[in-house]
Amino acid sequence: MKALSPQIQEIIAHIKEVAEDFGLDFFETIFEPVDYKQMNEIASYGGFPTRYPHWRFGMEYEQLSKSYEYGLSKIYEMVINNDPSYAYLLEGNNLVDQKTVIAHVYAHVDFFKNNYYFSKTNRRMVDEMANHGARIRRYADRQGIEAVENFIDTCLSIDNLIDYYSPFIERRGEEMNPEEMRQREVPKFQAKDYMDEFINPQSFIEEQKKRMAQEAEEARHFPRRPERDVMLFLLEHAPLEGWEADILSIMREEAYYFAPQGQTKIMNEGWASYWHSKILTTRVLNDSEIIDFADINSRVMSSAPGQLNPYKLGVALFRDIEDRWNKGKFGKEWEEVDDLERRDSWDKELGLGRDQIFRVRKLYNDVTFIDEFLTEEFASQSQMFTYGYNRKSGHWEIESREFEEIKRRLLDSLTNFGQPFIYVRDGNFRNRRELLLHHKFEGTELRADYAHEVLESIYRIWKRPVSLETMREEKGLLMSYDGTEHKEQSIPYETIGV
Repeated sequence: MKALSPQIQEIIAHIKEVAEDFGLDFFETIFEPVDYKQMNEIASYGGFPTRYPHWRFGMEYEQLSKSYEYGLSKIYEMVINNDPSYAYLLEGNNLVDQKTVIAHVYAHVDFFKNNYYFSKTNRRMVDEMANHGARIRRYADRQGIEAVENFIDTCLSIDNLIDYYSPFIERRGEEMNPEEMRQREVPKFQAKDYMDEFINPQSFIEEQKKRMAQEAEEARHFPRRPERDVMLFLLEHAPLEGWEADILSIMREEAYYFAPQGQTKIMNEGWASYWHSKILTTRVLNDSEIIDFADINSRVMSSAPGQLNPYKLGVALFRDIEDRWNKGKFGKEWEEVDDLERRDSWDKELGLGRDQIFRVRKLYNDVTFIDEFLTEEFASQSQMFTYGYNRKSGHWEIESREFEEIKRRLLDSLTNFGQPFIYVRDGNFRNRRELLLHHKFEGTELRADYAHEVLESIYRIWKRPVSLETMREEKGLLMSYDGTEHKEQSIPYETIGV
Protein backbone atom coordinates (compact mmCIF):
# COMPACT_ATOMS: atom_id res chain seq x y z
CA MET A 1 0.00 0.00 0.00
CA LYS A 2 1.26 3.50 -0.83
CA ALA A 3 2.29 6.00 1.83
CA LEU A 4 0.37 9.17 2.57
CA SER A 5 2.00 12.43 1.56
CA PRO A 6 3.35 14.62 4.41
CA GLN A 7 0.69 17.22 3.57
CA ILE A 8 -2.17 14.71 3.97
CA GLN A 9 -0.62 13.36 7.17
CA GLU A 10 -0.55 16.90 8.55
CA ILE A 11 -4.20 17.44 7.60
CA ILE A 12 -5.23 14.17 9.25
CA ALA A 13 -3.41 15.09 12.46
CA HIS A 14 -5.06 18.53 12.53
CA ILE A 15 -8.59 17.24 11.88
CA LYS A 16 -8.12 14.47 14.45
CA GLU A 17 -7.16 17.06 17.06
CA VAL A 18 -10.17 19.25 16.21
CA ALA A 19 -12.55 16.29 16.28
CA GLU A 20 -11.29 15.26 19.72
CA ASP A 21 -11.71 18.86 20.94
CA PHE A 22 -15.37 18.67 19.90
CA GLY A 23 -15.77 15.53 22.00
CA LEU A 24 -15.67 12.82 19.34
CA ASP A 25 -14.27 9.56 20.66
CA PHE A 26 -13.03 7.13 17.99
CA PHE A 27 -10.88 4.07 17.47
CA GLU A 28 -7.44 4.54 16.01
CA THR A 29 -8.10 5.23 12.34
CA ILE A 30 -5.69 4.25 9.58
CA PHE A 31 -6.03 6.11 6.28
CA GLU A 32 -4.71 4.51 3.12
CA PRO A 33 -4.40 6.19 -0.31
CA VAL A 34 -5.87 4.24 -3.24
CA ASP A 35 -6.47 4.91 -6.91
CA TYR A 36 -9.97 4.59 -8.35
CA LYS A 37 -9.44 0.97 -9.46
CA GLN A 38 -8.35 -0.05 -5.97
CA MET A 39 -11.23 1.93 -4.50
CA ASN A 40 -13.71 0.09 -6.72
CA GLU A 41 -12.14 -3.26 -5.85
CA ILE A 42 -12.41 -2.59 -2.12
CA ALA A 43 -15.93 -1.19 -2.48
CA SER A 44 -17.06 -4.28 -4.39
CA TYR A 45 -15.87 -6.35 -1.40
CA GLY A 46 -18.03 -4.26 0.93
CA GLY A 47 -15.06 -2.19 2.08
CA PHE A 48 -12.83 -5.10 3.06
CA PRO A 49 -9.46 -5.72 1.42
CA THR A 50 -9.91 -9.50 1.57
CA ARG A 51 -13.11 -11.57 1.38
CA TYR A 52 -14.27 -14.89 0.05
CA PRO A 53 -14.38 -15.39 -3.74
CA HIS A 54 -17.78 -15.01 -5.36
CA TRP A 55 -19.07 -13.93 -8.75
CA ARG A 56 -21.19 -11.06 -7.35
CA PHE A 57 -18.07 -9.16 -6.22
CA GLY A 58 -16.84 -9.18 -9.81
CA MET A 59 -20.23 -8.00 -11.02
CA GLU A 60 -20.26 -5.15 -8.52
CA TYR A 61 -16.72 -4.17 -9.50
CA GLU A 62 -17.77 -3.93 -13.15
CA GLN A 63 -20.77 -1.79 -12.24
CA LEU A 64 -18.67 0.58 -10.13
CA SER A 65 -15.95 0.83 -12.76
CA LYS A 66 -18.37 1.58 -15.59
CA SER A 67 -20.22 4.11 -13.50
CA TYR A 68 -16.94 5.88 -12.63
CA GLU A 69 -15.60 5.82 -16.20
CA TYR A 70 -18.84 7.30 -17.59
CA GLY A 71 -18.81 10.01 -14.92
CA LEU A 72 -22.05 8.79 -13.30
CA SER A 73 -20.71 8.24 -9.80
CA LYS A 74 -17.61 8.47 -7.66
CA ILE A 75 -16.86 6.92 -4.28
CA TYR A 76 -15.61 9.62 -1.94
CA GLU A 77 -15.21 7.76 1.31
CA MET A 78 -15.16 4.27 2.67
CA VAL A 79 -14.48 3.24 6.25
CA ILE A 80 -14.60 -0.12 8.03
CA ASN A 81 -16.07 -0.72 11.47
CA ASN A 82 -13.00 -2.33 13.01
CA ASP A 83 -10.48 -1.59 15.78
CA PRO A 84 -8.36 -0.06 14.41
CA SER A 85 -10.66 1.33 11.73
CA TYR A 86 -9.49 1.55 8.15
CA ALA A 87 -10.46 4.30 5.72
CA TYR A 88 -9.48 4.99 2.14
CA LEU A 89 -8.56 8.27 0.46
CA LEU A 90 -8.99 8.47 -3.29
CA GLU A 91 -5.86 9.72 -5.04
CA GLY A 92 -6.51 12.69 -7.30
CA ASN A 93 -9.12 14.27 -5.07
CA ASN A 94 -8.44 17.90 -4.25
CA LEU A 95 -7.54 18.91 -0.70
CA VAL A 96 -11.06 20.09 0.16
CA ASP A 97 -12.40 16.67 -0.88
CA GLN A 98 -9.80 14.97 1.30
CA LYS A 99 -10.49 17.20 4.29
CA THR A 100 -14.22 16.52 3.98
CA VAL A 101 -13.65 12.78 3.78
CA ILE A 102 -11.24 12.72 6.75
CA ALA A 103 -13.63 14.65 9.02
CA HIS A 104 -16.56 12.53 7.81
CA VAL A 105 -14.62 9.34 8.56
CA TYR A 106 -13.68 10.34 12.12
CA ALA A 107 -17.38 10.98 12.86
CA HIS A 108 -18.32 7.57 11.43
CA VAL A 109 -15.71 5.86 13.60
CA ASP A 110 -17.01 7.75 16.63
CA PHE A 111 -20.47 6.40 15.78
CA PHE A 112 -19.18 2.84 15.34
CA LYS A 113 -17.44 2.98 18.71
CA ASN A 114 -20.24 4.54 20.73
CA ASN A 115 -23.61 3.67 19.22
CA TYR A 116 -25.32 0.87 21.14
CA TYR A 117 -26.33 -1.08 18.04
CA PHE A 118 -22.68 -1.53 17.03
CA SER A 119 -21.66 -2.65 20.52
CA LYS A 120 -21.96 -6.38 19.72
CA THR A 121 -20.17 -6.29 16.37
CA ASN A 122 -16.85 -7.99 15.83
CA ARG A 123 -14.16 -5.30 16.08
CA ARG A 124 -11.65 -7.61 14.39
CA MET A 125 -13.76 -8.17 11.31
CA VAL A 126 -10.92 -7.44 8.88
CA ASP A 127 -9.10 -10.52 10.19
CA GLU A 128 -12.35 -12.50 10.39
CA MET A 129 -13.24 -11.72 6.76
CA ALA A 130 -9.79 -12.89 5.67
CA ASN A 131 -10.35 -16.09 7.66
CA HIS A 132 -13.73 -16.60 5.98
CA GLY A 133 -12.07 -16.16 2.60
CA ALA A 134 -9.41 -18.79 3.37
CA ARG A 135 -12.00 -21.34 4.53
CA ILE A 136 -14.23 -20.86 1.49
CA ARG A 137 -11.27 -21.11 -0.89
CA ARG A 138 -10.41 -24.47 0.68
CA TYR A 139 -13.99 -25.65 0.15
CA ALA A 140 -13.89 -24.46 -3.46
CA ASP A 141 -10.70 -26.51 -4.01
CA ARG A 142 -12.34 -29.63 -2.53
CA GLN A 143 -15.98 -29.34 -3.65
CA GLY A 144 -15.55 -27.33 -6.84
CA ILE A 145 -16.11 -23.62 -7.44
CA GLU A 146 -19.58 -24.04 -8.94
CA ALA A 147 -20.92 -26.08 -6.00
CA VAL A 148 -19.58 -23.60 -3.46
CA GLU A 149 -20.77 -20.50 -5.34
CA ASN A 150 -24.22 -22.01 -5.83
CA PHE A 151 -24.49 -22.72 -2.12
CA ILE A 152 -23.32 -19.18 -1.29
CA ASP A 153 -26.05 -17.86 -3.63
CA THR A 154 -28.60 -19.89 -1.67
CA CYS A 155 -27.36 -18.58 1.68
CA LEU A 156 -27.27 -14.98 0.49
CA SER A 157 -30.87 -15.20 -0.73
CA ILE A 158 -32.00 -15.74 2.88
CA ASP A 159 -29.44 -13.64 4.76
CA ASN A 160 -32.20 -11.21 5.78
CA LEU A 161 -33.93 -13.99 7.74
CA ILE A 162 -32.12 -13.30 10.99
CA ASP A 163 -33.20 -11.85 14.32
CA TYR A 164 -31.72 -8.35 14.30
CA TYR A 165 -32.23 -7.89 18.03
CA SER A 166 -31.00 -11.29 19.19
CA PRO A 167 -27.47 -9.98 20.00
CA PHE A 168 -29.11 -7.91 22.74
CA ILE A 169 -31.83 -10.28 23.97
CA GLU A 170 -31.51 -13.75 25.48
CA ARG A 171 -34.44 -15.49 23.80
CA ARG A 172 -33.58 -19.07 24.66
CA GLY A 173 -33.66 -20.34 28.25
CA GLU A 174 -33.07 -23.83 29.57
CA GLU A 175 -35.98 -26.01 28.49
CA MET A 176 -37.17 -29.46 29.53
CA ASN A 177 -37.43 -32.24 26.99
CA PRO A 178 -40.88 -33.77 26.30
CA GLU A 179 -40.28 -36.73 28.67
CA GLU A 180 -39.34 -34.41 31.53
CA MET A 181 -42.43 -32.34 30.80
CA ARG A 182 -44.71 -35.42 30.97
CA GLN A 183 -43.30 -36.42 34.38
CA ARG A 184 -43.91 -33.03 35.97
CA GLU A 185 -46.20 -32.82 39.02
CA VAL A 186 -48.80 -30.11 39.24
CA PRO A 187 -47.47 -27.50 41.69
CA LYS A 188 -49.75 -27.13 44.71
CA PHE A 189 -50.15 -24.52 47.45
CA GLN A 190 -49.06 -25.66 50.90
CA ALA A 191 -52.07 -26.55 53.06
CA LYS A 192 -53.09 -28.70 56.03
CA ASP A 193 -54.54 -32.05 54.95
CA TYR A 194 -58.06 -31.09 55.94
CA MET A 195 -57.80 -27.82 53.97
CA ASP A 196 -56.10 -29.24 50.87
CA GLU A 197 -59.27 -29.92 48.89
CA PHE A 198 -60.29 -26.28 49.39
CA ILE A 199 -56.86 -24.68 48.74
CA ASN A 200 -56.04 -27.02 45.81
CA PRO A 201 -59.40 -28.11 44.41
CA GLN A 202 -59.40 -31.27 42.29
CA SER A 203 -60.98 -29.47 39.33
CA PHE A 204 -58.04 -27.05 39.24
CA ILE A 205 -55.51 -29.91 39.49
CA GLU A 206 -57.17 -31.75 36.59
CA GLU A 207 -57.21 -28.60 34.50
CA GLN A 208 -53.48 -28.07 35.12
CA LYS A 209 -52.72 -31.70 34.23
CA LYS A 210 -54.48 -31.29 30.89
CA ARG A 211 -52.59 -28.06 30.19
CA MET A 212 -49.24 -29.65 31.03
CA ALA A 213 -50.04 -32.71 28.92
CA GLN A 214 -50.83 -30.41 26.01
CA GLU A 215 -47.52 -28.58 26.51
CA ALA A 216 -45.67 -31.91 26.52
CA GLU A 217 -47.41 -32.88 23.27
CA GLU A 218 -46.55 -29.54 21.69
CA ALA A 219 -42.93 -29.97 22.81
CA ARG A 220 -42.61 -32.85 20.37
CA HIS A 221 -42.56 -30.17 17.70
CA PHE A 222 -39.67 -27.81 17.28
CA PRO A 223 -38.83 -25.07 17.71
CA ARG A 224 -40.68 -24.77 21.02
CA ARG A 225 -41.42 -21.12 20.24
CA PRO A 226 -41.49 -19.43 16.82
CA GLU A 227 -37.89 -18.88 15.76
CA ARG A 228 -37.14 -15.64 13.93
CA ASP A 229 -33.50 -16.47 13.23
CA VAL A 230 -34.27 -18.79 10.32
CA MET A 231 -30.60 -19.08 9.40
CA LEU A 232 -29.72 -20.28 12.90
CA PHE A 233 -32.57 -22.83 12.89
CA LEU A 234 -31.35 -24.24 9.57
CA LEU A 235 -27.80 -24.29 10.87
CA GLU A 236 -28.87 -26.32 13.90
CA HIS A 237 -31.37 -28.69 12.27
CA ALA A 238 -30.91 -28.91 8.48
CA PRO A 239 -29.12 -32.01 7.10
CA LEU A 240 -26.06 -30.12 5.92
CA GLU A 241 -22.64 -31.42 5.07
CA GLY A 242 -19.81 -29.95 7.10
CA TRP A 243 -18.67 -27.51 4.46
CA GLU A 244 -22.25 -26.36 3.84
CA ALA A 245 -22.86 -25.75 7.54
CA ASP A 246 -19.65 -23.76 7.79
CA ILE A 247 -20.53 -21.56 4.80
CA LEU A 248 -24.03 -20.97 6.17
CA SER A 249 -22.51 -19.93 9.52
CA ILE A 250 -20.14 -17.55 7.71
CA MET A 251 -22.98 -15.91 5.78
CA ARG A 252 -25.01 -15.57 8.98
CA GLU A 253 -22.11 -14.07 10.92
CA GLU A 254 -21.52 -11.49 8.17
CA ALA A 255 -25.23 -10.68 8.02
CA TYR A 256 -25.20 -9.84 11.74
CA TYR A 257 -22.02 -7.78 11.31
CA PHE A 258 -23.59 -5.60 8.61
CA ALA A 259 -27.05 -5.37 10.26
CA PRO A 260 -26.30 -2.31 12.47
CA GLN A 261 -25.18 -0.37 9.42
CA GLY A 262 -28.62 -0.86 7.91
CA GLN A 263 -30.35 -0.14 11.22
CA THR A 264 -28.59 3.22 11.62
CA LYS A 265 -28.08 4.44 8.05
CA ILE A 266 -29.89 7.77 8.55
CA MET A 267 -28.33 8.44 11.95
CA ASN A 268 -24.81 7.38 10.99
CA GLU A 269 -24.66 9.42 7.78
CA GLY A 270 -26.40 12.34 9.46
CA TRP A 271 -23.91 12.28 12.33
CA ALA A 272 -20.91 12.15 9.96
CA SER A 273 -22.34 14.95 7.81
CA TYR A 274 -23.06 17.10 10.87
CA TRP A 275 -19.47 16.80 12.06
CA HIS A 276 -17.68 17.18 8.75
CA SER A 277 -19.55 20.48 8.30
CA LYS A 278 -18.88 21.62 11.87
CA ILE A 279 -15.21 20.67 11.89
CA LEU A 280 -14.38 22.06 8.47
CA THR A 281 -16.32 25.34 8.54
CA THR A 282 -15.26 26.34 12.04
CA ARG A 283 -11.64 25.25 12.39
CA VAL A 284 -10.13 23.68 9.31
CA LEU A 285 -10.99 25.38 6.01
CA ASN A 286 -9.51 28.70 4.99
CA ASP A 287 -11.61 31.37 3.26
CA SER A 288 -10.61 30.30 -0.25
CA GLU A 289 -11.87 26.75 0.35
CA ILE A 290 -15.37 27.54 1.59
CA ILE A 291 -16.97 27.74 -1.86
CA ASP A 292 -15.45 24.42 -2.93
CA PHE A 293 -16.69 22.82 0.29
CA ALA A 294 -20.19 24.25 -0.23
CA ASP A 295 -20.20 22.70 -3.71
CA ILE A 296 -19.13 19.28 -2.37
CA ASN A 297 -21.56 19.42 0.53
CA SER A 298 -24.49 20.44 -1.67
CA ARG A 299 -23.91 17.34 -3.81
CA VAL A 300 -23.86 15.13 -0.70
CA MET A 301 -27.12 16.68 0.50
CA SER A 302 -28.93 16.67 -2.83
CA SER A 303 -31.91 14.37 -3.37
CA ALA A 304 -33.33 13.01 -6.57
CA PRO A 305 -37.08 13.71 -6.83
CA GLY A 306 -39.04 11.23 -4.75
CA GLN A 307 -35.99 9.74 -3.03
CA LEU A 308 -34.96 9.85 0.61
CA ASN A 309 -31.40 11.06 1.17
CA PRO A 310 -30.23 9.65 4.56
CA TYR A 311 -27.41 12.23 4.73
CA LYS A 312 -29.82 15.13 4.35
CA LEU A 313 -32.55 13.83 6.66
CA GLY A 314 -30.05 12.69 9.30
CA VAL A 315 -28.07 15.91 9.53
CA ALA A 316 -31.24 18.04 9.48
CA LEU A 317 -32.72 16.05 12.37
CA PHE A 318 -29.52 16.26 14.44
CA ARG A 319 -29.45 20.04 13.92
CA ASP A 320 -33.12 20.30 14.81
CA ILE A 321 -32.55 18.31 18.03
CA GLU A 322 -29.58 20.49 18.96
CA ASP A 323 -31.59 23.66 18.35
CA ARG A 324 -34.63 22.43 20.30
CA TRP A 325 -32.59 21.35 23.32
CA ASN A 326 -30.59 24.59 23.25
CA LYS A 327 -33.83 26.60 23.34
CA GLY A 328 -35.82 24.31 25.62
CA LYS A 329 -38.31 23.26 22.93
CA PHE A 330 -39.15 19.96 24.59
CA GLY A 331 -41.16 18.64 27.53
CA LYS A 332 -44.65 19.26 28.84
CA GLU A 333 -44.37 23.07 29.04
CA TRP A 334 -43.31 23.31 25.39
CA GLU A 335 -45.92 20.83 24.18
CA GLU A 336 -48.70 22.89 25.75
CA VAL A 337 -47.76 26.11 23.92
CA ASP A 338 -50.30 26.54 21.11
CA ASP A 339 -49.59 30.16 20.18
CA LEU A 340 -47.56 30.16 16.93
CA GLU A 341 -45.80 33.46 17.62
CA ARG A 342 -44.79 32.29 21.09
CA ARG A 343 -43.56 28.97 19.73
CA ASP A 344 -41.43 30.72 17.11
CA SER A 345 -39.77 33.01 19.67
CA TRP A 346 -39.41 30.34 22.37
CA ASP A 347 -35.84 30.29 23.75
CA LYS A 348 -35.07 29.37 27.35
CA GLU A 349 -31.33 29.43 26.57
CA LEU A 350 -30.71 26.02 28.17
CA GLY A 351 -27.73 25.17 25.99
CA LEU A 352 -28.38 21.42 26.22
CA GLY A 353 -28.24 20.73 22.50
CA ARG A 354 -24.70 19.36 22.23
CA ASP A 355 -25.15 16.96 25.13
CA GLN A 356 -28.46 15.79 23.70
CA ILE A 357 -27.14 14.93 20.24
CA PHE A 358 -24.28 12.92 21.80
CA ARG A 359 -26.88 11.07 23.89
CA VAL A 360 -29.01 10.39 20.81
CA ARG A 361 -25.98 9.14 18.89
CA LYS A 362 -25.30 6.64 21.68
CA LEU A 363 -28.74 5.15 22.29
CA TYR A 364 -30.94 5.25 19.18
CA ASN A 365 -31.35 3.50 15.85
CA ASP A 366 -33.16 4.86 12.78
CA VAL A 367 -36.59 3.63 13.85
CA THR A 368 -36.45 5.05 17.37
CA PHE A 369 -34.67 8.18 16.07
CA ILE A 370 -37.48 8.95 13.63
CA ASP A 371 -40.22 7.86 16.00
CA GLU A 372 -39.09 10.16 18.80
CA PHE A 373 -37.59 13.18 17.08
CA LEU A 374 -39.44 13.63 13.79
CA THR A 375 -41.92 16.38 14.63
CA GLU A 376 -44.78 17.85 12.67
CA GLU A 377 -42.97 21.20 12.54
CA PHE A 378 -39.83 19.56 11.17
CA ALA A 379 -41.81 17.67 8.51
CA SER A 380 -43.60 20.86 7.48
CA GLN A 381 -40.41 22.92 7.27
CA SER A 382 -38.65 20.14 5.34
CA GLN A 383 -41.59 19.87 2.91
CA MET A 384 -41.98 16.15 3.52
CA PHE A 385 -44.84 14.25 1.87
CA THR A 386 -45.82 10.78 0.68
CA TYR A 387 -46.15 9.92 -2.99
CA GLY A 388 -47.42 7.12 -5.14
CA TYR A 389 -47.95 6.09 -8.75
CA ASN A 390 -51.22 7.25 -10.32
CA ARG A 391 -52.26 4.71 -12.95
CA LYS A 392 -54.75 7.13 -14.49
CA SER A 393 -52.30 9.96 -15.06
CA GLY A 394 -49.28 7.72 -15.52
CA HIS A 395 -47.23 9.87 -13.15
CA TRP A 396 -45.83 9.68 -9.63
CA GLU A 397 -47.83 12.14 -7.56
CA ILE A 398 -48.05 13.49 -4.03
CA GLU A 399 -50.51 11.40 -2.04
CA SER A 400 -50.51 13.08 1.35
CA ARG A 401 -48.97 15.90 3.37
CA GLU A 402 -50.51 14.63 6.63
CA PHE A 403 -47.79 14.30 9.25
CA GLU A 404 -49.06 11.03 10.76
CA GLU A 405 -49.18 9.40 7.33
CA ILE A 406 -45.69 10.66 6.46
CA LYS A 407 -44.26 9.33 9.71
CA ARG A 408 -46.07 6.00 9.42
CA ARG A 409 -44.81 5.41 5.87
CA LEU A 410 -41.27 6.34 6.86
CA LEU A 411 -41.29 4.03 9.88
CA ASP A 412 -42.82 1.21 7.82
CA SER A 413 -39.94 1.50 5.37
CA LEU A 414 -37.37 1.34 8.20
CA THR A 415 -38.86 -1.35 10.46
CA ASN A 416 -37.13 -4.64 9.67
CA PHE A 417 -35.74 -2.75 6.62
CA GLY A 418 -39.23 -2.76 5.15
CA GLN A 419 -39.12 -6.56 4.83
CA PRO A 420 -41.68 -9.10 6.09
CA PHE A 421 -41.28 -10.81 9.46
CA ILE A 422 -40.75 -14.52 8.81
CA TYR A 423 -40.53 -17.16 11.56
CA VAL A 424 -39.91 -20.88 11.71
CA ARG A 425 -43.09 -22.35 13.16
CA ASP A 426 -42.60 -26.09 12.91
CA GLY A 427 -39.63 -28.24 11.90
CA ASN A 428 -41.77 -31.37 11.90
CA PHE A 429 -44.77 -30.13 9.95
CA ARG A 430 -47.34 -32.82 9.09
CA ASN A 431 -45.17 -35.10 11.24
CA ARG A 432 -43.00 -35.64 8.14
CA ARG A 433 -40.09 -33.37 9.02
CA GLU A 434 -41.34 -30.80 6.57
CA LEU A 435 -40.64 -27.18 7.45
CA LEU A 436 -43.40 -24.69 8.20
CA LEU A 437 -42.64 -20.96 8.10
CA HIS A 438 -44.96 -18.22 9.27
CA HIS A 439 -45.33 -14.74 7.81
CA LYS A 440 -46.42 -12.38 10.57
CA PHE A 441 -48.92 -10.43 8.51
CA GLU A 442 -48.98 -6.70 9.26
CA GLY A 443 -51.02 -5.43 6.35
CA THR A 444 -48.69 -5.96 3.40
CA GLU A 445 -48.99 -9.08 1.25
CA LEU A 446 -45.93 -11.00 0.11
CA ARG A 447 -44.83 -10.85 -3.51
CA ALA A 448 -45.53 -14.35 -4.80
CA ASP A 449 -42.42 -14.52 -7.01
CA TYR A 450 -40.13 -13.48 -4.14
CA ALA A 451 -41.82 -15.95 -1.78
CA HIS A 452 -41.37 -18.76 -4.32
CA GLU A 453 -37.66 -18.05 -4.62
CA VAL A 454 -37.19 -18.01 -0.86
CA LEU A 455 -39.04 -21.33 -0.51
CA GLU A 456 -36.82 -22.84 -3.20
CA SER A 457 -33.67 -21.59 -1.44
CA ILE A 458 -34.75 -22.97 1.92
CA TYR A 459 -35.73 -26.27 0.30
CA ARG A 460 -32.17 -26.61 -1.03
CA ILE A 461 -30.92 -26.33 2.56
CA TRP A 462 -33.71 -28.24 4.38
CA LYS A 463 -33.94 -30.91 1.64
CA ARG A 464 -37.60 -31.56 2.51
CA PRO A 465 -40.85 -29.76 1.49
CA VAL A 466 -41.15 -26.23 2.82
CA SER A 467 -44.38 -24.33 3.44
CA LEU A 468 -45.17 -20.75 4.35
CA GLU A 469 -48.42 -19.55 5.90
CA THR A 470 -49.45 -16.01 5.04
CA MET A 471 -52.44 -13.84 4.11
CA ARG A 472 -53.68 -12.91 0.64
CA GLU A 473 -56.80 -10.89 -0.05
CA GLU A 474 -57.68 -11.10 3.66
CA LYS A 475 -57.67 -14.92 3.65
CA GLY A 476 -55.20 -17.42 5.02
CA LEU A 477 -52.92 -19.07 2.46
CA LEU A 478 -50.39 -21.88 2.65
CA MET A 479 -47.66 -21.68 0.01
CA SER A 480 -45.67 -24.90 -0.39
CA TYR A 481 -42.71 -26.12 -2.43
CA ASP A 482 -41.78 -29.80 -2.59
CA GLY A 483 -38.70 -29.57 -4.78
CA THR A 484 -40.59 -29.86 -8.08
CA GLU A 485 -43.59 -27.52 -7.98
CA HIS A 486 -45.28 -24.78 -6.00
CA LYS A 487 -48.75 -25.30 -4.53
CA GLU A 488 -51.18 -23.08 -2.68
CA GLN A 489 -54.13 -23.89 -0.48
CA SER A 490 -56.50 -21.92 1.72
CA ILE A 491 -56.00 -22.27 5.46
CA PRO A 492 -57.27 -20.58 8.60
CA TYR A 493 -54.66 -17.98 9.54
CA GLU A 494 -53.85 -16.77 13.03
CA THR A 495 -50.92 -14.45 13.71
CA ILE A 496 -48.45 -15.98 16.13
CA GLY A 497 -47.75 -14.21 19.39
CA VAL A 498 -44.06 -13.28 19.69
